[in-house]
Amino acid sequence: MKEATFFDNKVVIITGASSGIGKNLAIRFAQLNAKVALAARDDKKLLDIENLIKSSGHDALTIKADISVEKDVANLINTTFIKWGKIDIFISNAGQYIQGRIEDIDLVQFHNSFAVNFFGSLYAVKQILPIMSKQGSGHIVFINSLDSKKGIVGDAPYVAAKSALDGFGDVLRQELRDLRIKVSTVYPGRVDTPMIDNIKVPWISPKISTEKVVSAIINGIEKEKPIIIVPKISYLIGALNNLSPKLMDWFYKKFRLEGTRKS
Repeated sequence: MKEATFFDNKVVIITGASSGIGKNLAIRFAQLNAKVALAARDDKKLLDIENLIKSSGHDALTIKADISVEKDVANLINTTFIKWGKIDIFISNAGQYIQGRIEDIDLVQFHNSFAVNFFGSLYAVKQILPIMSKQGSGHIVFINSLDSKKGIVGDAPYVAAKSALDGFGDVLRQELRDLRIKVSTVYPGRVDTPMIDNIKVPWISPKISTEKVVSAIINGIEKEKPIIIVPKISYLIGALNNLSPKLMDWFYKKFRLEGTRKS
């Protein structure tokens, strides 16, 4: 494994870095000697993570940002670039799990889901492409969801936004191929993070640990994988849904993969 030196002095921006996957990614990248820019709305939590990273002798920067606000995203990119003079890896991790049955949910919630789960990534890409193009290198990573491959009942706002991100990432990867800018999309199953802490999932689809997802992302970046699916068995979901959507509909309903809300 090249991992021990591969990330040395690389500048990594991580959105949604205050908890869950983002927090664990930040700590892991710092351990691999990367310079880490931490972005989220909760700057108090970010400062705790920054102090933890710096206390272990590594470099980190906290930038308060709401990725659904374009000027916040611009400030995040510009502040990081001014401090370190380059951006090697951008990880679009911030997300919001907005649920509701289509017949019941307010349209505002669809707009909110797209603002965070899709447009935040679009703003970042538009800001970061000129920098990476001038460098002649870079890696953009979208943290998506298996929900974009097979929608779950009650998740329409989230699934719609993540599906848009799925298509966007696929086109972006092809457009940037000749510019030496890599694009990876990560499709985890349900991850044991605060975002879905109130949902009890069925035994057949247990929550996966953030550590497992982080390891897959690190490995995928190093090996320049365009698609990273965790757990690997979930590669079958999209294929089976294309072959027999009715069968997959039955399977999801039979095992209640939408889970139940904890009281």
